[in-house]
Amino acid sequence: MAPDRLAFVCPRFAGEGAVGGAETLLKNLATHAAARGFAVDFLTTCAQSHYTWENTLPPGRKTIDGMNVHFFPVDERNTADFLRIQQAIDRGHPVSPDDELRWLRNGVCSSALMAHLDRRVADYRAILTGPYLFGLAWFAAAAHPEKTLLIPCLHDEPFARLACMKQLFRDVAGCLFNSQAERELAAELFGIPDTRSRIVGMGLDPFDADPSAFAARRGLSAPYVLYSGRREPLKGTPLLCDYLNTFRERTRRDIHLVFTGSGAIDAPPALRPHLLDAGFVSEQEKHDAMAGALAFIHPSVNESFGIVLLEAFLAGTPGLVHAQSRVLVHQCRAARAGLWFRHYPDFETQLLFLLDHPDARAELGKRGRDFVAREYAWPAIEQKFLQALDALRPVRSPPEHPQPQPKGTP
Repeated sequence: MAPDRLAFVCPRFAGEGAVGGAETLLKNLATHAAARGFAVDFLTTCAQSHYTWENTLPPGRKTIDGMNVHFFPVDERNTADFLRIQQAIDRGHPVSPDDELRWLRNGVCSSALMAHLDRRVADYRAILTGPYLFGLAWFAAAAHPEKTLLIPCLHDEPFARLACMKQLFRDVAGCLFNSQAERELAAELFGIPDTRSRIVGMGLDPFDADPSAFAARRGLSAPYVLYSGRREPLKGTPLLCDYLNTFRERTRRDIHLVFTGSGAIDAPPALRPHLLDAGFVSEQEKHDAMAGALAFIHPSVNESFGIVLLEAFLAGTPGLVHAQSRVLVHQCRAARAGLWFRHYPDFETQLLFLLDHPDARAELGKRGRDFVAREYAWPAIEQKFLQALDALRPVRSPPEHPQPQPKGTP
């Protein structure tokens, strides 16, 4: 009997010059589904940049990690329309249903991908797509809601309150959430009952990291804190730069700020000599940077699952997160491996504590490593995924095409 076939639909493919938590989450779930015996088609676009959505990868199919990865071109976009509507949504202004759809179409869409999905939908037991706020995921779910399991990576933000998003969450077969906090948010916003959702998350493999290697390679002699990921206001990186600059000026403590990842860094001029932008780095170098950091700072308030925070825990490094992110605070509390700040005075107090209490910092790091190794091992996550699939898409749908009729049937 042929294995069940799954389609994963995601705007970008992690590892092809693209970095992002949602992309990493979907890719890793797909890879592990393939390893468990599913036939996996990963449908994505030729874009690498989530700013321009320019087609920079060649279209076509590749076999990667045991799955068929299909790259499709992004449709032409009206960027001016997209930015106009996005700005209105972000400011909380009312937006018409037509403008909501116009915003989705001019974000990232692919007619070629949708045509492929329409042709092959009968082959798939389930279509797994996310994150929720991209047009590609929205239109794939809207075309085949009865087969779609949404991996929303939901944040408490103005986009989640659009009428089109209420329709999305209402119509899909089910949702796979990354945390209890995300599931509770979906229940508050959309009334999603627990019977139509499961908590799955993502597994992390243990790794070895050298706490001294990154600083030695990069010529860092002072303690440093680290942020990994996209640099943008929604992730809180300008706030982090302002806070660390103020910390240096007020305390006269020599501490540096290291970034890995992508995007421009909005930092005060006075901080620039003490800031290292490492850009894209290998997984080993990222893990070494985490292991050597005084703390991993995650200033975002819009997170559904702090993958890089959990990686830092696994490297033995405590977290320092924004108190308005209930997901990140929950992870710090559950692991007993992190601190959080509401405003600058909190930030200063917590960072001074980590600087001046190395034994307490080491204990936080040990707790974090033990927590992730216990709670986020891949076998446990794979089991949650299989149970979610059986609960929300329990059987393969019958072929969706007419059956041949005996001769003489009218």
